[in-house]
Amino acid sequence: MSELINWKTKEIIIEDQNLNIKKLLEKAVERVISLQYALLDGADLRNSDLYNADLRDSDLRNVDLRDSDLDGADLRNSDLSNTDLRNCNLRNSDLRDCELTGVKINQDQLTDLIKTLKIEIINKKENDNT
Repeated sequence: MSELINWKTKEIIIEDQNLNIKKLLEKAVERVISLQYALLDGADLRNSDLYNADLRDSDLRNVDLRDSDLDGADLRNSDLSNTDLRNCNLRNSDLRDCELTGVKINQDQLTDLIKTLKIEIINKKENDNT
């Protein structure tokens, strides 16, 4: 069985040599271990379960997160430039102060993303008086 040991000393010991980065991250999230400052540029994390993950201040540039669950994930101050978020569950995630240039999403994700970013859309007719 894959096991992560000794997180208090920041040493990562992997008993299963076949544990890939996706499984390593999922194990860390499962154990409520912070992944703050993670350097994951270009990682293939498709179909990852990162529910409630702490990924603050992380480098997530060019990461493939298609079909992943990031519900409740804390992504504040992270760089998601050119990240593929298509079909990714972003509900309840915190994207404050993230770099989102070039992010790929599906059109049906747009409403959830607008809510997540707390963007207020003003009807042009309502805005004419200001």
